[in-house]
Amino acid sequence: MTDHQTPRVKTLLILGASGDLTGRLLLPGLARLIASGRVPDLALAGVGSPDFDDAAWRGRVGEVFAAATGTASEDGARDLERVAAGTTYRALDVTAPGELGALLAELEGPVAVYFALPPAVSQKACETLRPEEVPAGTSLVLEKPFGSGADSARALNRTLTSLVPEESIHRVDHFRGKATVFNILGLRFANRLLEPLFSNEHVEKMEVVYDEDLALENRAGYYDRAGALRDMIQSHLLQILALLTLNAPATLGERDLRDHIGSVLRAASVPGDFAASTRRARYTAGTSRDRGVPDYTAEPGVDAERGTETLAEIEVRINNARWSGVPFILRSGKALGRRRKEAVVTFKPVAHLPGGFRGCDSPTRLRIGFGPDTLDLEMDVNGPGDMFTLDRVDLSAELNTPDLLPYGEVLWGVLSGDPTLSVRGDTAEECWRILDPVLAAWASGEVPLEEYPAGSPGPASWETSRTAPTEATGGLPEGTRTH
Repeated sequence: MTDHQTPRVKTLLILGASGDLTGRLLLPGLARLIASGRVPDLALAGVGSPDFDDAAWRGRVGEVFAAATGTASEDGARDLERVAAGTTYRALDVTAPGELGALLAELEGPVAVYFALPPAVSQKACETLRPEEVPAGTSLVLEKPFGSGADSARALNRTLTSLVPEESIHRVDHFRGKATVFNILGLRFANRLLEPLFSNEHVEKMEVVYDEDLALENRAGYYDRAGALRDMIQSHLLQILALLTLNAPATLGERDLRDHIGSVLRAASVPGDFAASTRRARYTAGTSRDRGVPDYTAEPGVDAERGTETLAEIEVRINNARWSGVPFILRSGKALGRRRKEAVVTFKPVAHLPGGFRGCDSPTRLRIGFGPDTLDLEMDVNGPGDMFTLDRVDLSAELNTPDLLPYGEVLWGVLSGDPTLSVRGDTAEECWRILDPVLAAWASGEVPLEEYPAGSPGPASWETSRTAPTEATGGLPEGTRTH
């Protein structure tokens, strides 16, 4: 966020204020941001269901903000107290004509409207708003998924841009707020050791993996209609892939960076033999995190007839001069035996290894961990004792932890009027364009829905060599030393 250093928004209006997203992620992120002293004049308003009231909302805000005072600056502590004391709540049907528009007219502007609502409700609320009901300077903030396919994403974008300019639309991908992910650009372009190696001349393959040991966790209402492909790969993992593969932008300004993200995604596609280029599976009963997990179809709220996958893996190819021929493997799943959240760059072997060396002779790999935040470079070096025996070493570093939570980073972009960390409309459509053919193939049964016990690595039929574990996620390959 380079062009905007001061907050522009005066009022943050959260729709869905009584929901899980607001309590679990939005309010903690906002509290840490206010505690930093960066938003001294912000007002906070909430809108939600009638079974929540002003007292309950104030209690919720007060509890979260009080927890943030321990790390607050002197000014930040005062700001937290002021915002909590002045916040208001209103029960409102945001899909009813005129209701949301009337509320916007009452609030001090500019207003940022955060739709912390199910996607269908957010879309209907935006369709109900009339352009004349939206004051100048209003920002609209929406959670993924942005539509349910390329056509619906285009329709949603037309609705949004009829209300406010594109630069005032913030399509939230909180992965773009994670410092580790954004630091990919620094690793790639600020280091002579790495910058020339990110191309098909040197890279054998890339993997972006987000495996969770958590199961459904009472999210059937959303997840059973989405599945792993829509929930994680269509949004978060494709965005990480873009950061790993884009050409160097002139600046990190929002237009330069988002133009380059859009350019590389326009060149991306999944090879058409979807039975070979994609895989999907669903967990059955098992044990994860030392507790029993029921079969996915027995989870409350799940419709077994939907055939929702809880583990998805796809291969993406990028049709440009830099990356032609390189496979990119994107994978995400739930209720797996090991948490694994990382990007792995596997480099090609050396052109010639002199005869006489013995031992590993394994590919050089760069691993970027997304929690814990780590950087690992795996290399072969001469082992101790016998100078002709190669030994595997891992050069490791812990990356700095940012002072803001991911949602705090995203909110700072919203409040300061900087959309750099938000997903631009054309990019949201491209992500659906990449995956719509896969979803159609899965819906027609072209790719079988396999099964795996909760707590296992995945289906027994899947190759394990694609996704070898690391120390950060459960153990280094045998014989590896760390430094």
